Amino acid sequence: MNQRYKEIYDHFAWKIPENFNIADFICDRHAAEGATAIVHEDDQNNIRRYTFQDLKRLSNKLANLYVHLGVKKGDRIGILLSQQPETIIAHLAGFKVGAVNIPLFTLFGPEALQYRLGNSETRIILVEPENLDKILEIKAGLEHLKQIICTGKCSYPSDDIISLEEVDKYSDDFIPVATSPEDPALIIYTSGTTGPPKGALHPHRVLLGHLPGVEISHNFFPKPGDFFWTPADWAWIGGLIDVLFPSLYHKIPVLAFRFKKFDPDEAVQLMARHGVRNTFLPPTALKMLRSAPAQISYEALNLRTVASGGEPLGEEILEWGRSRLGIEINEFYGQTEANLLVSNCSDIMPIKPSSMGRAVPGHRVAVIDHDGNVVAPGQEGEIAVRSPDPVMFLGYWRNENATRSKFINEWMTTGDTGIVDEEGYFFFKGRNDDVITCAGYRIGPSEVEDCLLRHNAVSLSAVIGKEDALRGQIVKAFIVLKEDREPSDDLKKEIMNFVKTRLAAHEYPREIEFVAEIPLTITGKVKRNELRALEKKRAEKEKE
Repeated sequence: MNQRYKEIYDHFAWKIPENFNIADFICDRHAAEGATAIVHEDDQNNIRRYTFQDLKRLSNKLANLYVHLGVKKGDRIGILLSQQPETIIAHLAGFKVGAVNIPLFTLFGPEALQYRLGNSETRIILVEPENLDKILEIKAGLEHLKQIICTGKCSYPSDDIISLEEVDKYSDDFIPVATSPEDPALIIYTSGTTGPPKGALHPHRVLLGHLPGVEISHNFFPKPGDFFWTPADWAWIGGLIDVLFPSLYHKIPVLAFRFKKFDPDEAVQLMARHGVRNTFLPPTALKMLRSAPAQISYEALNLRTVASGGEPLGEEILEWGRSRLGIEINEFYGQTEANLLVSNCSDIMPIKPSSMGRAVPGHRVAVIDHDGNVVAPGQEGEIAVRSPDPVMFLGYWRNENATRSKFINEWMTTGDTGIVDEEGYFFFKGRNDDVITCAGYRIGPSEVEDCLLRHNAVSLSAVIGKEDALRGQIVKAFIVLKEDREPSDDLKKEIMNFVKTRLAAHEYPREIEFVAEIPLTITGKVKRNELRALEKKRAEKEKE
């Protein structure tokens, strides 16, 4: 098995065409064949199939609407939509006009949306009716946002809010703008340790860069009969470029179904009902499935592959996958700036407990020291990928300093520490910064702290990640109250809801501790390492 991996890795060569547009390669080139691209089941269990020809026709109409609205190559288009056909249609249309698409979580609150839309100078946003109020609340402060396109019936018809139904007036013929592999295609915002979120700018080649990782982590995807689904939101790189785009590139259909809240029993029934063969399940979803009632019938599933990434899997989850799903779960590793760098592939390599696998063919991944030198096997250092690499971002949107700090010589650093063994298996050790990973979501403490400070009871706050058996980590906030406020459980709930509704439903602190003071450096920076050490001591004491 190990020899086969080595042969594949050693003989891999990138094939990057001179001209490349994601829309052409995941849709238009398949349109004449009549194959199914998307199977959509709505919350009423109504099912509709969309062929590649349907997606081409509808995205051409939307592209013509974009042009009518004055969209030019390089303009930014926000996509605040859940798992539904309109999401992929919006992406295709944006790529066709040469725009830069910005996927946005429907869980985001007004403040999170305002920063991202303002920072990117988004010109147009597509939004579901249920999220329209969020955009209207912040629109006055977004000088570059000229048009809102609502996917359903609009309750507020006006010149700057139109229904997606308007596309019916436009031609379904469209000649896409010529793009090179290096032309910008996406801005995916990722949270960092300090300051607001940063926009990772990716060119069209990012899809090509993802393909080897998808193919390896799903045991030589695609194979006849493959059919993909993930509960991961299509606004996340894990749902969008680990599942949706690569599947369509290979002419493999994708199931679209929106879970307002992940339910293990419903997820199993959904996959069984549709005969899903391939799935990307984030670790939290796997943990919820493992902890679900025993009556769930996994025997009805027809899965060929299960892949997972976003946070480390433990041996218990891997063993559960073998015993209940009858499958080896292939763990993979990457981040928004350079994704799917390392992966397991049970077809060609033994799965080692706690390892996220080996370098994906095409990527030069290593563990390095502070000077950019590759360290010896077994020695801890920072996981890094060597540039150039097709999966690597162009840089942070309008943030050259942050981009430069991401590199040590030719190595792009990940901020994660780890080791690699003699056989090339990578083992994750931890973060060398303060980013919190909760249920696969990367959460920057600064953004949460900024939101907390807007509450009228909060004087000072500090946020850390606290270890959690289900989510990997949860957000915990230490809060110093203003002198006129008294701590109480009701106040905790009020503050939690404040962040949940203004920032994002997955970023609010699930635990709050009121304190008299917060440890600070001489320059006023929060000593999060002291708070993490405090939590660690408490956890150890509880185990005694």
